[in-house]
Amino acid sequence: MRKCFITGLLILVPLAITAWVLNIIISTMDQSLLFVPERWQPHNLTGFDIPGLGTILTVLFVFLVGALANNLIGNYIVRLWEKLLHRIPVVSSLYGSVKQVSDTLFSSSGNAFRKAVLIPYPHADSYTIAFLTGTPGGDVKNHLVGDYVSVYVPTTPNPTSGFFLMMAREKVVELDMSVDAALKYIVSMGVVAPE
Repeated sequence: MRKCFITGLLILVPLAITAWVLNIIISTMDQSLLFVPERWQPHNLTGFDIPGLGTILTVLFVFLVGALANNLIGNYIVRLWEKLLHRIPVVSSLYGSVKQVSDTLFSSSGNAFRKAVLIPYPHADSYTIAFLTGTPGGDVKNHLVGDYVSVYVPTTPNPTSGFFLMMAREKVVELDMSVDAALKYIVSMGVVAPE
């Protein structure tokens, strides 16, 4: 009886958590319907709400903004908009930081989180999985003697928080493991071992 209950939990808990997260994402994206004029809202046109319609609208809007920004006129407008944002005191530092991080993470030419590595952490006899994020820059590299790399060490089970370290390249072992497999390994606290 206990075995059947645990088997049921192992099947239903991941499904329930996945459904819960998807519900949060879709509900949040459905909020974009609030920007549609009242008379064109699905509830007024059909008499009932259509879940996911706002998500489709959001995805189309993001695609449209991307398509417009990729042409000459759109690119010019984006540059003007960014210049304006950089002149507003508090907004400029916030927008600049977020833009740098998103460009690094989402750019296909970027190298952030492209490689899983094994590093000694928090001491020499203990190891953890980290992600290669680049090389130290700015004035930092002037104070480091030797060849160093930058790594991000995610915490378990929440990989969105973690530690940023600069380590000697010879202490960093590149793993033959995808970033997705490494993330699953970290989130599962080592239970879901990569093949």
